[in-house]
Amino acid sequence: MERQNAWKGYTARDKKALEALCGGYRTFLDKGKTERECVKQAAALAEKAGYVNMENVIRGKEKPGKKLYVNCMGKAIVLYHVGKAPLEEGMNILCAHIDSPRLDIKQNPLYEDGDMAFLDTHYYGGIKKYQWTSLPLAIHGVIAKKDGTVTDISIGEEDSDPVVCVSDLLIHLSAEQMEKKASKVVEGEALDILIGSQPLKGEEKDAVKANILKLLKDKYDMEEEDFLSAELEVVPAGKARDLGLDASMVLAYGQDDRVCAYTSLKAMLDTKGPEKTSCCLLVDKEEIGSVGATGMQSRFFENATAELMNVLGVYSELSLRRCLAGSRMLSSDVSAAFDPAYASVFEKKNCAYMGRGMVFNKFTGRGGKSGSNDANAEYMACIRSVLDAHKVRYQTAELGRVDAGGGGTIAYIAALYGMEVIDSGVAVLSMHGPWEATSKADIYETYKGYMAFLTLQ
Repeated sequence: MERQNAWKGYTARDKKALEALCGGYRTFLDKGKTERECVKQAAALAEKAGYVNMENVIRGKEKPGKKLYVNCMGKAIVLYHVGKAPLEEGMNILCAHIDSPRLDIKQNPLYEDGDMAFLDTHYYGGIKKYQWTSLPLAIHGVIAKKDGTVTDISIGEEDSDPVVCVSDLLIHLSAEQMEKKASKVVEGEALDILIGSQPLKGEEKDAVKANILKLLKDKYDMEEEDFLSAELEVVPAGKARDLGLDASMVLAYGQDDRVCAYTSLKAMLDTKGPEKTSCCLLVDKEEIGSVGATGMQSRFFENATAELMNVLGVYSELSLRRCLAGSRMLSSDVSAAFDPAYASVFEKKNCAYMGRGMVFNKFTGRGGKSGSNDANAEYMACIRSVLDAHKVRYQTAELGRVDAGGGGTIAYIAALYGMEVIDSGVAVLSMHGPWEATSKADIYETYKGYMAFLTLQ
């Protein structure tokens, strides 16, 4: 039952393919630090592979073999590769999320205090707040103006760019702070980013703030009120890097869950002529409950699938319901990798290990499996069969010891349609930290596993 380290069986050819895949993955991470940036990349890669925006096709005229995609507000995307089998028989779906924990800039954020200018933030998703101090941070996002123009923002990623940061209290004055619980060491309202200290010449009151406003006006034609209709996200600055003296791992921000998003997308684009329709769904808002118009709880995916059936000339409400209920999904999300430094929260027989391949979580949740999907045994047997047939290395896991904590994914939402769903993905160290670590072997095996899954008939 013990799974072997995948590296032990690799040939030189395997390692070459692994490095090529991970090179593309690092580029995807560097260019996609927000959900909007990930959707832009996914759409561009899809179009390069022959996919067409569904808005530009003729209703009722498309045939099997067609490659289509639907963009949802620039923050979620779904790709379809139409197979030979009738859509009523269901699809093979890879679903991952492209949002990650971060700091969001508030709508009325800019202020000056102590001759320094700051932007007020509200953290997004589950973070350890103390991890976000004294780090070089970048600002990504958009500014939407009243005239309808939208300006893309990226500050802090180029070598010539300045960065921003959240200050920390010096150890010499931290006696009281060090007595606090970890959740209170840094308060949420203290996560304000430092953005300037130079006063504008000729200004007496809030001169540093005035100088920042002048810089924003000069570079982005931005007024202070434009913060009201901006989506600006603060993320760790810097590129994805090889980790370890053997360069066997990847260290980067946002690998939860962009490691599964990229491998799912790559598998989808590399699939040739599927028997059953293939689908890759990349969604937003998973880290805050999959809410909103771009989260999995919205009707975006259902509506897009209805439109797909419409362009194929096979839509009816009953056919749509049969399609969704007859589909199979891999809810592609990361799993917690065993960390010897914190071994007490893991149960060693049932946890994920770095380098041992793709991970399957039959259930997630917390306590008595609360909030879990808990996949059927028959579906797990089906998955085992196709992975073994394609020589994919995989492992099964739970998210830590019983009652140690827990977590969830989007699996239970997709299961509401009656489809078969199981959680799968890559093991991650330091999950939800500013910098997360993954094994290149696990990334490679997960890509192979997604390719194998898309062959199911």
